[in-house]
Amino acid sequence: MAQLIGYARVSTQRQDEGAQVEALRAAGCELVFHERVSTRTPDTKREQLQAALAELRKGDTLVVSKLDRLGRTQLEVITRLHDLQNQGVHVRTLDGLINTEGLGKFAPVVVGMLTGLAEVERELIRERTLESIEHRRATGGDLGGRRRSYTKEQAELVRKLREEGDSLRTITRKVNLSLGAVQRIL
Repeated sequence: MAQLIGYARVSTQRQDEGAQVEALRAAGCELVFHERVSTRTPDTKREQLQAALAELRKGDTLVVSKLDRLGRTQLEVITRLHDLQNQGVHVRTLDGLINTEGLGKFAPVVVGMLTGLAEVERELIRERTLESIEHRRATGGDLGGRRRSYTKEQAELVRKLREEGDSLRTITRKVNLSLGAVQRIL
């Protein structure tokens, strides 16, 4: 009997694959494989992806949240879809972008177009982000990051006290800053 097998992946330690896993189970997946692994990690080192692929049989459907979970590049995604189609395995995304069941021989063409558009979109986002950073640098805008915990006046006082020979601990008490902040200023 054909089964739905899910695969979830997140790429950073701060992300949680729990939401993807829940969505896959809600979609009817009997088995759900999930992992936290960098986008740059080769597919052969993605143990849970390999386990999910090994579990698939003819007539089964591999369900992923988004198409990019199947590979790092357009070529990898298309190749994987082609290989799965040749095995008689269908692929469906939870975002509704693709469902190869019923597409027949046109599935790789449709998927190729979609992944190509996804790569273009990623590149546009990257370019916009870099342009925004350059604009903020040029105009003195906020670049984000950790905020200073001290004012310019406090920094000047710290330097003055240190020139006068005060110890770091004495300076922290006089200026009401942490030892780390005083050390960063100096």
